[in-house]
Amino acid sequence: MSVAIVKYNAGNVFSVQCALQRIGVDAVITDDFEALRRADKVIFPGVGEASTAMDYLRERGLDEVIKNLTQPVLGICIGLQLLCRSSEEGGAQCMGIFDTDIKRFDNSLCAELKIPHMGWNTLEVTTPNLLIPESLRESYVYYVHSYYAPICRHTIATTDYVVPFSAALHRDNFYATQFHPEKSGDVGETILKQFMAL
Repeated sequence: MSVAIVKYNAGNVFSVQCALQRIGVDAVITDDFEALRRADKVIFPGVGEASTAMDYLRERGLDEVIKNLTQPVLGICIGLQLLCRSSEEGGAQCMGIFDTDIKRFDNSLCAELKIPHMGWNTLEVTTPNLLIPESLRESYVYYVHSYYAPICRHTIATTDYVVPFSAALHRDNFYATQFHPEKSGDVGETILKQFMAL
């Protein structure tokens, strides 16, 4: 099985590659169009700023390549956000795979909670799916983010911080997590293995 990690102007790709190695999967980090199209699985991770990342993807035509992939694709953190319609971060127009807009946490709603949301929080599996098994309900996963996807028709798992938000999304061959499975210990490894089995 061939696995490609999208190489673009966002951090965290190497930690994803290392996490895959821990579960016995060798992945190539690439921005080559044909390598991405040929891969059996594609992972679109990242940390960074949404509008800058989208500008980089558009300049290189990677946004169109990603949108047209037909194999299983997993977005992680900013990868999830860029697969949505738009983001309040820099007024970014994103890829529109998921029919929702990324919002910034408003901690005036709950002033004792700090932004960014950073650390461990629990998952609530809301829709049966192939990525996050029901056995992981209430398991802890690791987050670092200031922006979130509201709960929408593509939501398959939620977490509550300031407001309930989408912890994971699914539409067709596209899956995405706001949390970092590569930093989420055994729970994250289980989710990565589930993705590899799709």
